[in-house]
Amino acid sequence: MDRILVGGKQPSKKSARGKLQLDQSSFRESGNTAVAATPVSVQRRQNKLRWWRLPFWVLAVVSGAKSFVDNPIIGSKRLNRVGLHLWRIKAAHRLAAYRRAKLARLIPADFRQQFDRDGFVEVPNFLPEDVFRRLQAELLECKLESRIHQQGDTVTRRVPVGPEFLAAMPDLDRMLDSPLWKGIMAYVASSRTAPLYYIQTIIGGCVEAPPDPQIQLHADTFHPSMKAWLFLTDVGPDDRPLTYVAGSHRLTPERAEWEYRKSIDVAEHGDRLSQRGSFRITPEELGELNLPNPTHFAVPANTLIAADTCGFHARANSNRVTVRVELWAYARRTPYIPWTGLDPLSWRPIAIRRAEWLASIIDWLSRRGWKVQHWRPAGLRRPVDA
Repeated sequence: MDRILVGGKQPSKKSARGKLQLDQSSFRESGNTAVAATPVSVQRRQNKLRWWRLPFWVLAVVSGAKSFVDNPIIGSKRLNRVGLHLWRIKAAHRLAAYRRAKLARLIPADFRQQFDRDGFVEVPNFLPEDVFRRLQAELLECKLESRIHQQGDTVTRRVPVGPEFLAAMPDLDRMLDSPLWKGIMAYVASSRTAPLYYIQTIIGGCVEAPPDPQIQLHADTFHPSMKAWLFLTDVGPDDRPLTYVAGSHRLTPERAEWEYRKSIDVAEHGDRLSQRGSFRITPEELGELNLPNPTHFAVPANTLIAADTCGFHARANSNRVTVRVELWAYARRTPYIPWTGLDPLSWRPIAIRRAEWLASIIDWLSRRGWKVQHWRPAGLRRPVDA
């Protein structure tokens, strides 16, 4: 908490204790951590001291910033009541449609039609069988420096794909540089920006904790963005498969009205993740939006799924411990630009190092108390290790 100076002096300890004393009701659960709720009077004083950030808050409106609690402009009930969030989401979707029209030639027509209809591209047997088996054996049995992050009862382990990794696995390097792969990534992301790549292991139900928040249907953010999974192990119906609500990537009138209603009161009444811009939706609300039940991707290894994560998706739940391994890709660019390229971070010498650099940068910020590093080093692990 920022120190508050009154008349140039720090308030007495007795005064501070009186103003900040909290009862048990001022704590709320956030994942596995109890977080103190700041009293309204203190929060207002803090906001006054933060108003020097106003120009940055305003500029964030035309960026991919999504948190309704970290930016009082984006989270303003008054502004959202007159349509700020609705304007942001409509503009982002119009520009994404414009960019995808320019990228349409990069992928086969049947993939393009599937994505436009459903919000995802599903490609079974993406790699030739012999190439995939060779790559699978290399990736699954190799011990790699890993990081882990726990959400609820699920632990996710990741290994960034960097230049040394690609040099040791030429099949993977060729695949990521192939026209078909790059075309699918670009069309789904509505941008030629180079994705971040990780070897990802999801170990579900492995610890005693509240349920994994990722089993709730949600949209990652308000604007089109891309995640992709090339599954390196078979995913059965009870293996916490990826689920996706087909067609939920489209900004229909029903979806626009739902987004408008959520934007007005989410900062005050939403759950923690919805407040930060990843809106949760209940299965009952899908019918109100004329959306179907989620598609479950219980698929064999060597299946590629690339999806617009502005659409509603989740992990399915299971009553047993599960292990899922995949090559995971992620791309999210500022939504309010009309061009598809001109991204200096996608220049190959930078692009193939970004995933590694990102962890190092957050480590550096964390050591100085400027950001929390949620991904802890886990040492050398095989991706298949549970």
